[in-house]
Amino acid sequence: MTEQTERPFAGPGRAPTGRPVAAPRRLGEHRTWPRSFADRLTAPLPGVRGMTRLARERALRPNAEGLRGIHRLPYAPRPLPAAGPGTTAVTWAGHASWVVRIGGLTVLTDPVWSRRILGTPARITPVGVRWEELPAIDAVLISHNHYDHLDAPTLRRLPRDTPLLVPAGLGRWCRRRRFTCVTELDWWESVELGGVRFDFVPSHHWSKRTLLDTCRSLWGGWVIGDAGGRQLYFAGDTGYGHWFKEIGRRYPGLDLAMLPIGAYEPRWWLSDVHTDPEEAVQAYEELGARAMAPMHWATFLLSAEPVLEPLTRLRTAWQRAGLPRADLWDLPVGGSRVLEA
Repeated sequence: MTEQTERPFAGPGRAPTGRPVAAPRRLGEHRTWPRSFADRLTAPLPGVRGMTRLARERALRPNAEGLRGIHRLPYAPRPLPAAGPGTTAVTWAGHASWVVRIGGLTVLTDPVWSRRILGTPARITPVGVRWEELPAIDAVLISHNHYDHLDAPTLRRLPRDTPLLVPAGLGRWCRRRRFTCVTELDWWESVELGGVRFDFVPSHHWSKRTLLDTCRSLWGGWVIGDAGGRQLYFAGDTGYGHWFKEIGRRYPGLDLAMLPIGAYEPRWWLSDVHTDPEEAVQAYEELGARAMAPMHWATFLLSAEPVLEPLTRLRTAWQRAGLPRADLWDLPVGGSRVLEA
């Protein structure tokens, strides 16, 4: 474990409540990390037997019937909303890529503007925001190093002095690509930039980019908070588990939870690392957020469920839970919402 795995916020023997009190780390700080973060896994990784079964069942992609709905996937790009220093707005560019405007900053999460990523077919919907239409980017948040979340061709489009906020162990990868302001964080650590605070929080996932780097870097989500108390939660990639309640407890009053709802079939293979739509609704309730914006679907073919099923199941689960329809921000790719005061 690293030094920040579990910091006592409220004193010995007392449960932590509210926002963490630990001081933010220094922007661009160089740090030393353990060789592996495998001790952070909340479920064992699949072995050879599981991969053999997956190949035998041919369950990597939707079947022909499941692909029929591609033309009906929600895609409705619009210009980015005007966002001054007091405005908070989110725009879904597709998959886990969001354009977040908060506290006068423009922030990208897991930006993937490439048409194709390693190991998957080309995107089934275009990117929702043209790169040329983006304002200057003040920071980039990375949740983990999988190719559908950490896209080197997209990052190469950025100025090399763009602040990159990344999980512990991923800084070397970024610095090798000549980025000069890279901040690595452990779980429950934070950094501040321009009056906005970025907290790195746990998720139920893992990391791997090559044959030799399994769990060599950490994985997680982000809580983004401005000076006025607005808080957004970006889950990154995650399965369902105990971390949602803990995040909700440490960050009460979340205004918006951006949660993954796709890439979940077959469940015997993906349940530990990807929430299905019903689990996403449960996670939302445990987080105590005001609204939910689904993501991680309608972009890349990463699993076997029909392409339209995530949204259909999400809306059904939302209704069954008796949740207000206005609090489900099921945006089309390219859609935006402004958080009201």
